[in-house]
Amino acid sequence: MTRRREYVVPAGRIGSILDDAELSALRALVDSKEVLSQGNRRAEFESRLREHIGTRHALTVTSGTVALDLAVHLLGLQPGDEVITTPQSFKAMADPLLGYGVKVRFCDVREDTLNIDPAGLEALIGERTRALVLVHFGGHPADMDEIMRIARRHGLLVVEDCAHALGARYHGRRPGSLGDIGCFSFHSSKNITSLGEGGLLTFDRDDWADRLDRLRSNATDGIYQAAPERFGQPDTARPWMMWVDDSYDRVCLDVRRPGGNATMSEAGAAVGLVQLERLPEMVARRAWIAGRITATLREFPQARVAETADGVEHAHHLYTFFVRPGHGIGRDEVIAALDKAGVEVQLRYFPLHLRPEWRGRGHGMGECPVAERLWFHEQVNLPCHPSLTDEQVEHMLRALKSAFS
Repeated sequence: MTRRREYVVPAGRIGSILDDAELSALRALVDSKEVLSQGNRRAEFESRLREHIGTRHALTVTSGTVALDLAVHLLGLQPGDEVITTPQSFKAMADPLLGYGVKVRFCDVREDTLNIDPAGLEALIGERTRALVLVHFGGHPADMDEIMRIARRHGLLVVEDCAHALGARYHGRRPGSLGDIGCFSFHSSKNITSLGEGGLLTFDRDDWADRLDRLRSNATDGIYQAAPERFGQPDTARPWMMWVDDSYDRVCLDVRRPGGNATMSEAGAAVGLVQLERLPEMVARRAWIAGRITATLREFPQARVAETADGVEHAHHLYTFFVRPGHGIGRDEVIAALDKAGVEVQLRYFPLHLRPEWRGRGHGMGECPVAERLWFHEQVNLPCHPSLTDEQVEHMLRALKSAFS
């Protein structure tokens, strides 16, 4: 196994701060002798998230990937349907669509935010288009007002991948409440974590809440009706000794999907509660680091910074800037200089439509020219997480100045 290099300024594998507060929450849970699954802490975490995000429902699951998979299931897609998505995101956003026999159309991105470009949506919508799956890239919300106008005009459901966007605002509202379904990740690298893994779905529909709660709890997502007559009758055992649920009272007409176990642990929820309280200070730290980087990059005409739109509060999960072509230094030269100086650069993310799975379905170069040009030639992502010290930030700024000088 190749040993990973140690960087002076590492990319954030833990995107939040964990210390005695989280340890105290875990000790309190263990000392309480309460259940470690489907208990009070998960219920409280979901309640706090409903309040924070502003939706009627907020249901936790085991990961952001599971959240996206279940969100796509709730869309009710049928073979031959079409879905529009963005090429600039982590693969977990689009991969669930591989299993539904649907046609996927990739809509190019905006040059400034790397979010899906509403100007390209209308040309991709056809008679079989059913949904739009997008990401709030890096923590900057997409142009949701225009996107939702288009979606409502064509009857499309909209899934927001909010893995980067916890802590952001869009004209006073939170990502996850802007479309039809919001999906969040509490992975170690995200803006808060529920002990390494965890996910969340947010929406307003009561029927989805009932189906999702069943799916994450080892129950079947089926179409049921009351049984015309009761099936069987246990006459010896006490009813509360037998886990029978609705076995005697309902008939299943169809199975949409078998259930599984996607239950967030009480330990994860206990840590998540502490992390959610600390979210404002950690987002503020990210914003301070981002501000310092931006101020430095503005000194150099070779660099183009990604501006924050009016009415937007950026969560700064990622810090992205661009190296202007034809200004005496190339993107790869900048990355090499930063790497040599001990600043870890990770390019996020390889264009999805060019991954093998999607090339095998007919996608290829030239489909999303803006995303392709930016990723292969201009885009740079810098460390921007709250555990960076002031000294590490200053080292990164000196490395940037040296690279461009």
